[in-house]
Amino acid sequence: MSNQIVTQHDAIRYTAGRVAVAAGVTTIVTIAFLISDLGTDWSATVEVGAVVKASLLVALGVSTILSGAMAYRSARLMRQLTSTRAELVRMSRTDPLTGLLNRRGFDEAAATKLAQAKLAGQRVVALMCDLDRFKAINDHYGHNIGDRVLVEISGILRDFAAPRGMLIARHGGEEFAGLMVGVSDEEANGYALELCRLCATEVACDGRLVTVTMSFGLAAYGGGELSALMRRADLALYRAKDLGRNCVVQLDDGDVFPTAPAAPSGRVREAEIARDHRLVAGDL
Repeated sequence: MSNQIVTQHDAIRYTAGRVAVAAGVTTIVTIAFLISDLGTDWSATVEVGAVVKASLLVALGVSTILSGAMAYRSARLMRQLTSTRAELVRMSRTDPLTGLLNRRGFDEAAATKLAQAKLAGQRVVALMCDLDRFKAINDHYGHNIGDRVLVEISGILRDFAAPRGMLIARHGGEEFAGLMVGVSDEEANGYALELCRLCATEVACDGRLVTVTMSFGLAAYGGGELSALMRRADLALYRAKDLGRNCVVQLDDGDVFPTAPAAPSGRVREAEIARDHRLVAGDL
């Protein structure tokens, strides 16, 4: 752009140009007004009051026109600047591939929601989910196909979360995070199970069907910071991975998983489900 201001020289040149325009406009308007009001006979005798009156009117008219034009231009520049800043903020909080919030955007939005929920006495449940064996998908089909899978799964998560008031984000790589406010444990479990079923799908990519599943971890808020809540949800997610993937694991208040992980298996025993507060979406 010709009016782009990058260096100090550009700023000085721009300012000088605007000063010259203002001086030129003032001169032209002054001469035109004086000629129309006092005439063109330079030797004529004029009353002092008429000169003062003409000078005041010229000064008032020119200053009003120039200040109005400058104020309008400044308002347009401020609007453009505000819009640019808002777009930069949005971009800094949005994952460019999926259009979901990124980790920074999620942390900020989730911290606000958590604080509001604490004041209102609402229950909060965090969710962490991860695409199963995503590295194998990238290695076998290529990263372009992997990106298509991420976009497809992100659409499923977004469409499910929006009408239910869930906060959802791409937390990094193939991992996604969510926050549910004002829901019971049963409702949160039901949401996670439904998402687990929806995400157990086949994604069409270049004439091929890529089989996809996801594992989910849930943790209810029991006090402390958001980071501690998300760590507990992440622990539940890792437990779901240990148990064979494509399932939902809920961590109740105060629950801590044993240090020795269980070996993955095709089916989970009822005793394990009762002990670990797990809900399984279908056979693994």
